[in-house]
Amino acid sequence: MTDYDDAAVADIDEQSGLEQALSAVIAERVREFRHRLGWTVGRLAMETGLSKGMLSKIENMQASPSLATLARLSQSLAVPVTAFFRGLSEEQDVVFVKAGGGLDIHHTGSEAGLHYQLLGSLRAPHDTLEPLLVTLTERSGVFPLYQHAGAELIFMIAGRMEYICGGTRYLLEPGDALQFVGDAMHGPGELMSLPIQFLAVKSVHSGG
Repeated sequence: MTDYDDAAVADIDEQSGLEQALSAVIAERVREFRHRLGWTVGRLAMETGLSKGMLSKIENMQASPSLATLARLSQSLAVPVTAFFRGLSEEQDVVFVKAGGGLDIHHTGSEAGLHYQLLGSLRAPHDTLEPLLVTLTERSGVFPLYQHAGAELIFMIAGRMEYICGGTRYLLEPGDALQFVGDAMHGPGELMSLPIQFLAVKSVHSGG
């Protein structure tokens, strides 16, 4: 069972996801309203008094506009300020994590050469999955076995290892999948070919 602070991780992930969603929605709405009027970025800059560079950054999600900037855009584009947030709730229900962009998770007492990355989570009540990218780079002692509520899916990406589940050892190679009930004692066994990388998706209780 993981021992990091679930609430803290959820707060960080939610804040990051909200900021990305907000920038994406505002960028799309500004571009949409500008195109509706047939204006270039230069024309919008002239109408709002904002620089072309700033407007380009807003439309390309490289800058988040202040409320004062949104007010100028609202007046020039003849739309209410709230129109720039249309679609935000839909965007929040998608979490996109680029390669290497997962949140590093540090477990107390973790062995050297063991690396966890959390690949995001949705807002409650849809936060029922915990996807982790696990990377093993060293043979360093015996890994602890875990138990937890719900179920888990392991998908092997690289390397070869034995994975213990209950009283059985399974040989996992790239492309193999193993799904099991979480109350069975489970975890990595013998590490045969390093580096090893696998995706672990655990079902969790919403809001837990």
